[in-house]
Amino acid sequence: MTMKQYDDAERIEKSAIEQAEAAAKAEIVETAEAVAEASDEAAGAAEQIEKAETAATGETAATTSKKRSGKLKFVYLAMFAALSIAFVTLIHFPFPFLPGAQFLEYDPADVPILIGTFAFGPLSGLLLTLVVAVVQGVTVSAASGPWGILMHFLATGSMALVAGLVYRRFHTFKGAIAALCAGAATMTLVMIPLNLLITPIYTGASVQVVAGMLLPAIIPFNAIKSVVNCAITFLVYKHISRLIDKTI
Repeated sequence: MTMKQYDDAERIEKSAIEQAEAAAKAEIVETAEAVAEASDEAAGAAEQIEKAETAATGETAATTSKKRSGKLKFVYLAMFAALSIAFVTLIHFPFPFLPGAQFLEYDPADVPILIGTFAFGPLSGLLLTLVVAVVQGVTVSAASGPWGILMHFLATGSMALVAGLVYRRFHTFKGAIAALCAGAATMTLVMIPLNLLITPIYTGASVQVVAGMLLPAIIPFNAIKSVVNCAITFLVYKHISRLIDKTI
């Protein structure tokens, strides 16, 4: 082999080595890019999984909290109903300055109903009134029968509904005063036709006799009773609502 042939062979070999190295480097770069791309895809998938898990956990926590609040609301409403029945059983007396109307007795049974209405809304107040009216009507006030239950529900229910609607619209200190005043006025007015229509049915008194007692006894009694119960509600509600807010 001549010197020229030797040099040509060496150049060919060197070129082959360089081509092989270049091909190897290109393959390494391509592999690295593929690995990086796969890593990015894996990271994206992991992020999506993490987001899905977070959303599921948040939804589960919200659902659990909602169920717990619902159960506590039921417990509070049951407690208010029990207090209302206890109040009408233990605390009742006629107004001494309304002679001839000893059958009209004051009781603070509407106070827990108004508190439940303010705390949970007018519909809850109506439900609470219905439960109390039925339980009271078959136990403490069984003598008045179903007419007494109906009269109780319509009278206290109208007060709770109006007071609850006003307070839900104006959820402020002044709004509470306006709501209770509106509720007391509503109950006083509603009791006028109720006494004329229902009282004669379960008492046996004539409509004329009941009508003659409206101004001197029935209207003042209902006005005083509703105002006193609304005033008590106003004084104690905020303290009780703070306790409810801490637990629900």
